[in-house]
Parts: sequence; C-alpha cells; structure tokens
Amino acid sequence: MVEELVRRLFGTAGIRKKYPIELDPVLAYRLGLALADIVGGKGIGYVVHDTRTTGPLLSLALMSGLMAGGIDAGYIGIAPTPVAAYAALWHGVVGISVTASHNPPEYNGFKFYDSDGYEFTRDLESKIESIIDDVKPLGWDMAKDFFYAKEIVDEYIDEVASRLEPEMMRMKPRIVVDLANGAAFKVTPSILRSLGANVITINANPDGFFPGRLPEPRKDILERFMPMYKSVNPDVIFAHDGDADRLAVLSPQKGFIRQDRIIAFFAAILLSERKGKVVVSIDTGKVVDHVVERYGGSIERYLLGKTHERVKELGIQNIVLAAEPWKLIDPRWGPWVDGVWQAALITKTMIEEGKPFEELLRELDIPDYPWDRRSYLIEPIELRDKIYDDIVEELKSILGEPIEVLTIDGYRYEYDDGSWVLVRKSGTEPKIRFYSEAHNKERLNTIINTIDNLMSRLVKKYNGKIKEVTIG
Repeated sequence: MVEELVRRLFGTAGIRKKYPIELDPVLAYRLGLALADIVGGKGIGYVVHDTRTTGPLLSLALMSGLMAGGIDAGYIGIAPTPVAAYAALWHGVVGISVTASHNPPEYNGFKFYDSDGYEFTRDLESKIESIIDDVKPLGWDMAKDFFYAKEIVDEYIDEVASRLEPEMMRMKPRIVVDLANGAAFKVTPSILRSLGANVITINANPDGFFPGRLPEPRKDILERFMPMYKSVNPDVIFAHDGDADRLAVLSPQKGFIRQDRIIAFFAAILLSERKGKVVVSIDTGKVVDHVVERYGGSIERYLLGKTHERVKELGIQNIVLAAEPWKLIDPRWGPWVDGVWQAALITKTMIEEGKPFEELLRELDIPDYPWDRRSYLIEPIELRDKIYDDIVEELKSILGEPIEVLTIDGYRYEYDDGSWVLVRKSGTEPKIRFYSEAHNKERLNTIINTIDNLMSRLVKKYNGKIKEVTIG
C-alpha cells in the first residue's frame, strides 16, 4: 500500500505536480505537518523556493504545517535548492525547497533534506505518505514561530567562495551564465565574481513565467542561444535550471558539452586527490567508466535520482563523488546535489590552470563519444505503460543480442561493440525516455532510427499519437 502511495506523490526526485490540479496549499500544509511529526516536533525547518509564481504561496502553507506541528519555520525566500540542504545541515532539523526544478512554470513541488544534508530517502518518503492523511496539529500551546532567515543565502555564498578560493590566478575567465530567470540569479554570479571571473549574466531577472527560456537546460533548448552566448567571446558558458541543482556547460566553439564528459572531468579532478569509489546513475555513458578506471577509481551505477541514497548507505567518507547528468555530489562540500558548486569548481580550475574549459577537457583526454537522449510524450497518457512493456521486449533483439541487461532503473541493454541503450519511464513527467551511446556515429544513427521507427509503430498499434519529442 505504501509503495502505491509513494508513486502517487513522490517521483524520481521529490514531489513535482501541476498546480492547482495535483498540488495545492492544502497538500503543502499537510506535508508540513507530516515533516514536523517525522523529525520529532522540535527544531527549525528552513524553507527556500525558486521563482515560480506559486512559490511563496506553497512555502507559507507548508510553513504553517511546520509551525502547527511544533517546528519553528525559517523563511529564506528565493534561493537555489542547495541552500535548503546547507541550511538543514548547519542550522536546522530539516530543509525544504519548494520547486519543480526544470519542469515548466505551471508545475511546482518539494524537495526535503534531513539534518545531515541528505535529500530524503525512499524510506522517509514512505513515512510521509503513510501519515499525511492522518497527522493532526498540536495544541495551541505547542504552536511555533515564523522568522526570516535571508542571511543564510549570503552565508552560503561566502562559504562556497571561501572553500573554492583559487590557489593561484593564471587567468580571469570570461564566463556567460544563463540563469533561466531562476533562483540562482544572485548566487552563482556573486560566487564566480568573488573567485575572480568576469561574469556576463543572461536571464538574471527572477521571473516565475521563465520568459527567457524553458528552465530545463537541455541541448536543444540552450543551443538556440549560441549566437548570443558567443557574441561576448566567453571562455565557457554555464546554464542553470530553475532551482540551480543542475548545471549545463557549453563550449563557445562546439556548443553543448555532454553531461557525461562533465562528470568525467569532476572524476579526474577528485580522483587526482584521492582514490576510491564513484557512484553514478544508470544513464551515464562509458566515458565516465574509462576516465574513472584511468585514474584508479572504481565505479558503481545506481538508480537515477537516488544516488544520494547510495552515498548514505556507503558513507560519504567512502566515496570520491556521486553524479548523474547535470548533477554532482562532492563529499568535500556536502551530501547534496549542487549546481552552484559545480560552476564554482570549474571556474576555480580554469583560473588555476589558466585555460578555457574545452582545453582542459582535451588535456585530460576526456573523449566525446556519440550519444543521444530523447523523450517521447504520448497521448493518451494511459498508453505509456503498454507501449513501454512492448519496447522492453523488442529491445531484447531489435538492435542485436545484448551481452548484458541492467535492470537497476528501467532496462539498459549493453552490446559487444561498446554501444548501449537505456529505456525508462520518467519519474517526473508522463514520458518514455531513451538514452543511447556508441563508439561511432553510424551505429548511433542506427540506434536512433530504430528507436524512432519502433515508437511510431507501437503508438500507431495502440491508436495513440506522439505529442512531443524532446532531444538532449
């Protein structure tokens, strides 16, 4: 029963729902009550939200639930999601980010962090689901207080800048930062400037309608703006999502840099300091394996959106890093995903090495294997599971005989030529997602065309239609 409830409310990364159809202030209030109960009805809960128009409304409703459940509510306001984790670790018993991350503006949601800075595990999510309909407010004499805590944003900025202060200044990189009208509008530019970079911002005005671009920092969205990005002759281009737990990186010469290469870059940097285990999500490519092996580390794949759980199981001191596309957990900083820290770490390395980011990737010999990511939105939505089941069956043979099939999260088919395909149902949107990689473009094109033809045939079989295909 609990597993069914978790699927109803929680997805791959916290809660994301469409407002007000699936998510409203009443649910936010009950979530606040449930959180207060789980943490024992004492302490401080800190709340941030991104720039969505429903952010203040849902934040205040949730804080009402916290206070009614015996928890003081600290309102930080607009801030990146990592600030909620930071505040929970250093100041409170729980941190909450009211955000739908990279989803469209009509969505909103919640991410929760415990007092050690970890995003909530599935066990804690299950506990919330099991009590949310029954939890009651405490008596009038147990109600707690509300207070503003905006100073934590400045504290976070100072702490990141201090920890990543360059040891030497070999260049003053020119960096374009596209902030997607989101929560990092102040934070990331302030930190990068403090480190010594020349920062040019785009979409830096906070706006919950996201007028500049969609908040998801995908290849197909960002590369439309390459002429504008390149016009100021930058050394690198950064792009956040709405809440800045994600970071995309673009080269002025070549455009979008594949996320697996970014993960491999971080692995090379951190494994140079100490050897150990690297935990990555199921959708990462072979470039990560090859770089981790070269630098003397070991690699383990885990559920997408849940790498933090594996970090907690292993102990943060026992891993070198954990990552999934767009996201990094650096144990030297904390057990949470942090896109702002990523941007600062790349900037620090460029300053110390005196080289643009693309040149650093070349010198570290981080290959760029042909790859593709695409998502299919099918109508009616009810057909998704039937089509998905057929795809899983057909992929057992349609691209050749797999040498291995990983079923950690979806189905990942590995082939003897080094290529692979992963198919999974999105945990945040009603889509089927495909991830693929090959060592040459011919094989990749075969995979892409086969998948596209397969999807068209199966959707037609069930009298549905493909409403949208997104790439990157």
